[in-house]
Amino acid sequence: MFRLKKAAALIAAALTMTVSNTSCTKEEPLNVGELEITFFDVGKADAIVLRSESSTVVIDCGEKGDGKEIVSYLEENDVSSVDYLIITHYDKDHVGGAAKVINKMDVKNVLAPDYEEVSDEMEKYQKALSAKNITPQLLTSDISFQLGNADYTVLAPKKDFYGDDDDNDFSLVTKVTHGNNVLLFTGDAMEQRLNEIMDVGKCTLLKVPYHGRKLPNIEDFINAVSPKCAVVCTSQAEFSSQVQNLLMDKNIPTYSTCFNGRITAVSNGNEIRIDTEK
Repeated sequence: MFRLKKAAALIAAALTMTVSNTSCTKEEPLNVGELEITFFDVGKADAIVLRSESSTVVIDCGEKGDGKEIVSYLEENDVSSVDYLIITHYDKDHVGGAAKVINKMDVKNVLAPDYEEVSDEMEKYQKALSAKNITPQLLTSDISFQLGNADYTVLAPKKDFYGDDDDNDFSLVTKVTHGNNVLLFTGDAMEQRLNEIMDVGKCTLLKVPYHGRKLPNIEDFINAVSPKCAVVCTSQAEFSSQVQNLLMDKNIPTYSTCFNGRITAVSNGNEIRIDTEK
């Protein structure tokens, strides 16, 4: 269903590997179709689209100018509606492009954390919601839903306050199960939030939290979720060498937008294939 250009894996921008199988494989293929996950190369920002034959989910929209890239991608793939737009939290590098996506697409559901933020990006996001008569669901408890053959669970923050400078810990965390593959998207979860989701279970693909920055409990978290491969949405300046070395030492094939450009992962329920621009 989806066309791939090349397959490659990059660990800490230094070691190239080929990942032929990143999950448990059964002899008989599963009849779950394909789920394509696109990680946009938008610097130190998250912009992710999950797309199947019958559904589209957007997780974060990068900064203000990045919404146009997401919309162009969706239009190029004949997508006019978004089943769920998930805003992990309200930092400008996650919510900045959301207004463009809401204005240009038929967005059916919006999920977001329940806290307040004042910024130009938030004002534009809220105006776009109002113009489309969309009321976002502000999560204070976990929510689950099914789209096609994928099961989604969005994990809400467990506190209503994390500290004056810890808005990142409000990040919604999305767990997607597609056949035997489990995909985990962690937003900008920091130390307190990682402790809250330490028991989320093992995953096949991990979107590394907080742009690959070093966190006090990141090794504990990596050990707990035990990913088969990892993706980092980041800039070179943000991607900690300590985290790069940690992933390399654990032999986890790791792809980063700063080194690989746009990254596409395709799950068939048993395996995950990776396509990179670079």
